[in-house]
Amino acid sequence: MKKVSRFLISKRIFILFLIGLGIYLLIHFYDVSLWYILIFGVLTGVIFGKVFCRWMCPVGFMMELMMGGNKQFAAMYQYHKLGCPIAWISGWLNKWSLFKIKIDKDTCIKCGKCDKACYISSLEPKKYSLYRGDNATSSGISYSCSKCLKCVAACPNGSLKYKI
Repeated sequence: MKKVSRFLISKRIFILFLIGLGIYLLIHFYDVSLWYILIFGVLTGVIFGKVFCRWMCPVGFMMELMMGGNKQFAAMYQYHKLGCPIAWISGWLNKWSLFKIKIDKDTCIKCGKCDKACYISSLEPKKYSLYRGDNATSSGISYSCSKCLKCVAACPNGSLKYKI
C-alpha cells in the first residue's frame, strides 16, 4: 500500500491534469452547471478534506504550471482560492472530513522531513507541524492544507498516513 500511495503522490500533477481537464470539458462542452461542480467539490471535502484544489481543480493545475513547483511561490498558491467557494467550504471541512493525515507517534523518529515537504509548515513553521506536539497545530487539519500528501511521501518510515 505504501508503494501505491507514493506512486499516486508522485503522479499527482498528472492526475490533477486529467481530472481538471475532465471537469473543464464537462463545463465547457457539455454545459454541466457549476452548481454540480460545487456540490461535487463539497462532497469530496466532506469525505477527503480539501483535495479538490490539489487533485481536481483546473485552475489549480494552471497555478501549479505557472509556479513551476517552486517552493518560494508556495504562498502564491493560496491566492487563487480567495474567490473559490469549493476552497472555502472544503478548507473548513478539513478538521471534520473522514480522511485525515494521521501520525503514528510510536514509529515517528521526528526527523522533520514531513514539515520540510509541507508547504504550510514551511510557510509558518512556528504555527504548524505534523510531528511536533508543542503548541503546533497539525498542518493536515489546517484550513489551507490541500492534501497534496507530499508529507506522507516524505516520511522515511511510513509514520504518516492518509486514512480514516
